[in-house]
Amino acid sequence: MKKLGLLLVGIIALALAAFVVAPQFLGQAQVEEETPFLIPAGSSLTSVAENLEQGGHITSADGFLLSARLFGSSDPIQAGEFRLDPGMSQQDMLTMFQSGDVIRRFVTIPEGMPSVLVWERLMAEDLMTGEIDVPAEGSILPDTYAFERGQPRSELVEQMQAAMDLYLAEAWAQRGDNIAVDTMREALVLASIVEKETGTPGERGTVAGLYSNRLEVGMMLQADPTIIYPITKGKPLGRRIRQSEIAAVNDYNTYTMTGLPSGPITNPGRESIAAVLNPEDHDYLYMVADGTGGHEFNATLEAHNEAVGRWFELRRERGEME
Repeated sequence: MKKLGLLLVGIIALALAAFVVAPQFLGQAQVEEETPFLIPAGSSLTSVAENLEQGGHITSADGFLLSARLFGSSDPIQAGEFRLDPGMSQQDMLTMFQSGDVIRRFVTIPEGMPSVLVWERLMAEDLMTGEIDVPAEGSILPDTYAFERGQPRSELVEQMQAAMDLYLAEAWAQRGDNIAVDTMREALVLASIVEKETGTPGERGTVAGLYSNRLEVGMMLQADPTIIYPITKGKPLGRRIRQSEIAAVNDYNTYTMTGLPSGPITNPGRESIAAVLNPEDHDYLYMVADGTGGHEFNATLEAHNEAVGRWFELRRERGEME
């Protein structure tokens, strides 16, 4: 009988405790504005509660812990950076910490960004950690990627490279019969040229078809970006190409060699890769800027020379040439 009485007393005490702390736990916490809250790896719920109290986000760490045991789940808390919002309850906090709903930040790698600039962009993200080397050219799939505070840069690079490997394999499996390349590596190299040669999405298939035609007949590709790449590693040249650079013999300059360069000259996007693996069927071998941001395409040298004449005349009218 005595044991039963003690048990009843314990149950009543627990009920009273629940009655007292429930409103505090289920009610609004003390968050006045959107606030980041960091939980380091290996943190205990006790240390998290103490940090919340020290930050003024809850009134009592002990009360939070008791409430968590009475009303919360048994799931472990996750490490990361979380966002505390005005109006949230302590229960909302615990649920968020257990679910791992961390703050995610984003970094965007646009189509045609060379690896040296990818490296600069990642190194400039001061919320990431660790040193990295410049990634291999063409190994990064342009896209927007999420990262967390404290995430190693090397980890994000691996994610970007895995995305490229996956997309390239998927695109290769869907390749057309009229492609001018024999391997995924060659497709990547040619796609990098297509990416740099046009900023007009609607032209990618046409440009891919033109360079495919040139490869098929053994013509030099004569792509200006392949001259620039050995000089700047893909960064803007900032001036006109010199005659000596046009005549330079190296593994990239397609003005002094037939076939493809020895490697990609940038990180091509999905559309350029898809264009190379399903190029537009036409007989174009030549192209020149048309003054609108796009190009005029022609099948014969005679027609091309006439188009070049029109382009030069337009540039003179603009004051770009004498």
